[in-house]
Amino acid sequence: MSGLTSITQPMELGSEEPVTGIAQFLSNPAQVGVSESSVLLGGTIGAASNDLPVSSTTVTTNEITAMVPPPSTSAADRLGSILPELLNTGDALERYQQVAQKLEALIANDGKDVEIQSVIMEVPDILRRCVSRDEAALAVAQKVFKSLYDNTSNTTYVSWLLATLVAIRDVCKLVVKELTSWVIYSDEEKKFNIDIIFGLIRSELLNIGEYNVHLAKLIDGGRNKVATEFAMSLVQALFAHDPVGFTEFQNVLDALSKHTKRPGSPESLQQLIEIARNNVSTTTGFVAVKDEKVKLPKDKKVLATRANKEENTANEITLVDPNQVAVLFSEWCQMCNHVSASDAAYTRFVTQLQQDGLLKGDDISERFFRILTELAVTHSLVSEQIVAPGGSSQQSPQQPHISYFSIDSYAKLVVMVLKYSVEITPNKASILSKILSVTVRSIQKDAEEKKASFNPRPYFRLFINWLYDLTTTDGHHDSSNFQVLTAFANAFHMLQPLRVPAWSFAWLELVSHRSFMPKLLMCNSQKGWPFFQRLLVALLKFMEPYLRNAELPEAMDLLYKGTMRVLLVLLHDFPEFLCDYHFSFCDVIPSSCIQMRNVILSAFPRNMRLPDPSTPNLKIDLLAEISIAPRIMSDVDGALKSKQLKTEVDEYLKRPEGSSFLSDLNQKLLLPQNEASVAGTRYNVPLINSLVFYVGIQAVQQLQLNKANPSASVQQINHISPMDIFQIGTATDIFRSLITSLDTEGRYLLLNAIANQLRYPNSHTHYYSFITLYLFSEATQEITQEQITRVLLERLIVNRPHPWGLLITFIELIKNPRYNFWSRSFTHCAPEIEKLFESVARSCGAKVVDEGISVQDGSH
Repeated sequence: MSGLTSITQPMELGSEEPVTGIAQFLSNPAQVGVSESSVLLGGTIGAASNDLPVSSTTVTTNEITAMVPPPSTSAADRLGSILPELLNTGDALERYQQVAQKLEALIANDGKDVEIQSVIMEVPDILRRCVSRDEAALAVAQKVFKSLYDNTSNTTYVSWLLATLVAIRDVCKLVVKELTSWVIYSDEEKKFNIDIIFGLIRSELLNIGEYNVHLAKLIDGGRNKVATEFAMSLVQALFAHDPVGFTEFQNVLDALSKHTKRPGSPESLQQLIEIARNNVSTTTGFVAVKDEKVKLPKDKKVLATRANKEENTANEITLVDPNQVAVLFSEWCQMCNHVSASDAAYTRFVTQLQQDGLLKGDDISERFFRILTELAVTHSLVSEQIVAPGGSSQQSPQQPHISYFSIDSYAKLVVMVLKYSVEITPNKASILSKILSVTVRSIQKDAEEKKASFNPRPYFRLFINWLYDLTTTDGHHDSSNFQVLTAFANAFHMLQPLRVPAWSFAWLELVSHRSFMPKLLMCNSQKGWPFFQRLLVALLKFMEPYLRNAELPEAMDLLYKGTMRVLLVLLHDFPEFLCDYHFSFCDVIPSSCIQMRNVILSAFPRNMRLPDPSTPNLKIDLLAEISIAPRIMSDVDGALKSKQLKTEVDEYLKRPEGSSFLSDLNQKLLLPQNEASVAGTRYNVPLINSLVFYVGIQAVQQLQLNKANPSASVQQINHISPMDIFQIGTATDIFRSLITSLDTEGRYLLLNAIANQLRYPNSHTHYYSFITLYLFSEATQEITQEQITRVLLERLIVNRPHPWGLLITFIELIKNPRYNFWSRSFTHCAPEIEKLFESVARSCGAKVVDEGISVQDGSH
């Protein structure tokens, strides 16, 4: 990886098997890409999806009624069997021990999931044969709970143990209460184990209400540091998995919110609370309403049936009759197709739905909108006969004709419901979230069932209609507009390409649409930025395994081009957004994606005027901006914290004497073998990025403190060179040690992490520019200097834009005689390399003469 000769050829990138579940995405880009993909690549923001054809097809009642799927039959009743013997609690524990041994053996030998599930299902069978079922269930559950903490390092085993607890819970409802008590009264090591607690919550094995109150008390307004950090991690994990989880952790959010008001609270916590608060208000509809009895409406249009569940016959579940919904939808479609239809008619129709109990935002509403979604999509996908020029009709095998009338009608119904819901119901936000939740699940189900034949166009049309009609550019309604936009952002996050690969093209078109992206980024004082950053990171994570390869499949190549256009729009219209989140974006972009990374790193604030890097004798030390630290919104030390390295780094920076930190650091940067094969590298790249940036930030802060300290010896500072100033402190020792001790691959990743901070004029760019030049000048081996040159050069030979800090650093390197750059053997190891250096030197402002490159005194 060190040779410069590799720059003139395509870089060798590690190949990797496609991510599971994405094969269908790559197999047929025509199906995935939708006909609107041309819109995506032709103008992502400007003219995206403006001309959506509207069919005038009339929908009759019979047509829609015929499309209603037959009612699903209930599962067959379980056949009772005569148990051969009854067991006591001791017998149950012995039988479970045998099951546990089989389970452990299967997991150790990579047994099939079906086999493991079969073994787990033996546990509830054993418990049902016990004389005292509850007593035996709790005893076995306690054994499983103990095993969870005995095997915390084995994530696979932990996940199956959680599945075992779920199976026990289905037999004994007391398990949830007891598990909650065991967690609450356990020691701190168990109580604050994020992986297990998160798993218990996800598996619905804890009483959330009780645990919420308990954790809020533990936080104690931020005074309990361990509990506070644990709560922050838990909330972040829940938010990443399911944004809806916040609705049940209100006490924890309140406790964390109080902590943000205290001096010295981290900015990341303030951002987290802000996102959580917004999420609570906009996504409550994503939570299914449980244990709520709904009175049946008397209107004949809505029929309901009562189903008694085996475990809980007291709960009543009301179901909306699909046939009656089809009748209602047919009436609405006819109304929409009528030329003289007025707002008064729409209002009467929506009011009638409200009176029928269909718009309460409960389970009935969810089923009602789910049936409507299925009806609208099914009708739009009905292939129509295409009449050929010769008069014969034929079916289009490639692209069936789609009638959007039913989709447009359904979209209009939703808009009318939300428009008039202010007058007829207070649950407007709840209804919107409920509708989006239903749509999300419909897309996920449709894509899973249809695989490569999934057609995203009807759903895409649905979202486009809603974005046009439900968002506004009126600044007076910024707050309500923000709620709508964040509700869509949460829905898009649940539909990200990693979860629904076949939806990727439509997804990218929607998140970059002019009715969504610019409005989200501009409204409510940049509070929408974290939501869009999360979406963009999700897209880059999906593409990352493929971007490591030199050759992209056709579908991924199109998606890459579309992503680049979105980034260019952000660079032009919202450069501050890329500036603030550059770290989190570069963290998920592979090192081979030089152009994409350059676009992000080239962003600079719109109120800044960049000095020309080729200006003779440019004194960057005298620039006003060079001493100002940039705003960083990314979680810089997240990877360090996850690997328990942050404390060690802080300790070493304060007291380096006698520390073994540097000698142990290289090993800690390596990935486990199983993770390395997936990542395509032996090194933990996010950890390296986090270490480099965090250490640099601490160094810059220390330098600024020293500069501001009046007791510092002015005479001493005046007698040392600018290069020596940056050697003050232990941060330089970390970089020098790593550049010396790492192998070629690790050194390349380290230098890339440093080069990622060479951006617009600021204190970070200034520091990392000097670090780069310092490592070059102090290198004891020419291979290190060659690799530093390679990292800089490969970012300069691609098409513009180029980061300002990158240009400044390279120009200084080739012009300043201190670095003796042109005498290095690698600069003239081959004719093509010499020509390459000459070309780059010309573009950077160096003067080319017959005998080589003339240099001028640098001014760094």
